[in-house]
Amino acid sequence: MTADNVSKEQWSSRWGFLLAAIGFSVGLGNIWRFPYVTGENGGSAFLIIYLVCAFVISLPLLVSELAIGRQGQGSSAGSYRNLATNIGRSPKWGLVGTLALSCVFIILSYYTVLSGWIFDYFLRAVTGQFEGVDVDQSNAMFSGLMNNPLRLLFWHTAVNLLIVVVVRRGVQRGIEQASRILMPALFGSLIIMLIYGAWTADIGAAMQFLLEPDFSKVTVKTVMIAIGQAFFSIGIGMAAMITFGSYLPDSISIPKSATTIILADTGVALLAGFVIFPIVFAFGMEPSSGAGLIFQTLPLGFGQMAGGQVFGSLFFLLLIAAALSSCIGSAEACVAWVAEHWMIPREKGVAYLAIAAWLVGFLTILSLGQWSEFYPLEIIPAFAEKTIFDSLDFLAANILLLVGGTLTALFFGWLMPKKISLAALGVNDGPFYAFVIFMIRFVIPPVLMISMILGLAE
Repeated sequence: MTADNVSKEQWSSRWGFLLAAIGFSVGLGNIWRFPYVTGENGGSAFLIIYLVCAFVISLPLLVSELAIGRQGQGSSAGSYRNLATNIGRSPKWGLVGTLALSCVFIILSYYTVLSGWIFDYFLRAVTGQFEGVDVDQSNAMFSGLMNNPLRLLFWHTAVNLLIVVVVRRGVQRGIEQASRILMPALFGSLIIMLIYGAWTADIGAAMQFLLEPDFSKVTVKTVMIAIGQAFFSIGIGMAAMITFGSYLPDSISIPKSATTIILADTGVALLAGFVIFPIVFAFGMEPSSGAGLIFQTLPLGFGQMAGGQVFGSLFFLLLIAAALSSCIGSAEACVAWVAEHWMIPREKGVAYLAIAAWLVGFLTILSLGQWSEFYPLEIIPAFAEKTIFDSLDFLAANILLLVGGTLTALFFGWLMPKKISLAALGVNDGPFYAFVIFMIRFVIPPVLMISMILGLAE
């Protein structure tokens, strides 16, 4: 099976592609991290900086990845290798795609574990287990889940099986159909909860937290946070967008699609803030970031509010849609490589991937409980006091993503002939192309390298 065989199937329509790409981009970080970071870093002042970073950093890289995929017509590694060979460069550039693939596989391996937490809490919400809980009970509920490897393993296995069911059906019958269900479920849940929060909770405090500009909070660190959020939130450097690009028909505009993806990703994150923080402020809770907000703080609110069982269930259904769509996109990037590299049918490829991700994810499960004080790479300063889970997350987010993004910029900006890159993007030589090339060549590589150095030093 050649790269051409892998990429013969295409998206059925622009909307099919957009729903899948947006689904991959919109992850758990949009729901629990972005709103908090916005509020803590100057509200709308941060939002303006973030949008500038998104279109200055993320847009050029996103269109580059989609163009490499469409022109290379393979998996992430295959697209780089095919394109490099066609333009007279070393086929070893395929290793850049392999690096991105390693990153997305690592993320997938623990993302399925995190997704399992959401399924577990969805079941708790549906069965009314949040009703009347206090702080201690909520903390004990979450701690009990982290220290129950069998329960975590069950959900981890269930999520991997769902991925197999979807991805083995292919691009149109699997990923597109799943996206047409998951994305409307996500947006529908957001809108219903937004209306409910505006009606019953403290929407005024949420608007003040998220939108009131406070430029006194804007520092150099704020700008670096915005750059990091803009880069990671879209899903750049994870092989998936290159793979998705290989399924793109020539009739679909890459610049327009990339712009839509970025705006939708940002819009979901903001809507999530207007869903979450009215509840948080209405009950006098702390708007903490991360897992604590979702799995320890919000259950208290759902347990006290009228209709909490219904809206708690709806909220975790929203998270399921975000988590599963991201997992499916990550898995597709890996399956495309397995099928291409090992020359096996998709059905076998997705089974092998699921087994590998399940095994690595099992190590993450152990590191949440029994191995929570085991630090496998503590001799390396940047990994000191990091568990297996923490080490995998740090390696993927702080090193592999940034190195991969930098190499993508160098390849597209300096090595691809102008004629080829214009054809891949489907644009004429003009202001947009000049902007992309300038950013890719001169701005993005140093910014990403500085971000990585600061992350390692911190």
